[in-house]
Amino acid sequence: MNNVILKIDKLTKAYNMGKSNEVKVLHGISLQVAKGEVVALVAPSGAGKSTLLHIAGLLDSPNDGTVAIGGEDMTKIGDRKRTAVRRNDVGFIYQFHHLLHEFTALENIVLPQLANGIAQSLAEAHAVELLTRVGVKSRANHRPAALSGGEQQRVAFCRALANNPKLLLADEPTGNLDPGTSDRVFSVLMELVRSTGLSALIATHNLELAARMDRIVRLEAGLIV
Repeated sequence: MNNVILKIDKLTKAYNMGKSNEVKVLHGISLQVAKGEVVALVAPSGAGKSTLLHIAGLLDSPNDGTVAIGGEDMTKIGDRKRTAVRRNDVGFIYQFHHLLHEFTALENIVLPQLANGIAQSLAEAHAVELLTRVGVKSRANHRPAALSGGEQQRVAFCRALANNPKLLLADEPTGNLDPGTSDRVFSVLMELVRSTGLSALIATHNLELAARMDRIVRLEAGLIV
């Protein structure tokens, strides 16, 4: 169990959409991600992959089942500790970068570290290191509007890794990019993940990208198939 970073067991999720109208999204999902393993989550639209990732990243709660990160059951801890785990141990990348537009690329990576109690100088040095590794150090002082889509997503990768998480969760991280840029940016992401020894669960509909990961998990209609 010490080698399992993420363990999801018999996870169910349904949303109440009104009187006698319950929409079931996940139906007893179970999966594990080992230390250093990169798992592709392949699913069509509406299959429940975003819901699964949000629950795994402690952004949502299941109706039933458990989520354990680093061997600890996250469904049995209080809100304060859940927030700390989400901040310290989990990195999340979305299809759209969600960078803060009023801040530079560097500042977007520094801010999560400051919230985690890291000194400004150390946070800036770490941000520069990350930007260098993804090839956009020269764009450090540019705001998101001045960056290309690929550059924005690379900065988002750096922000997700800013606090050295144990687990990276990504929801179609290159889905908003054209095929050529998507391939280049995904290569950068994989290099980052491999070099840091991260565990990762990456949702994608692109089978070519999925094939570059360690294992493929298929999700259809709320079930692992």
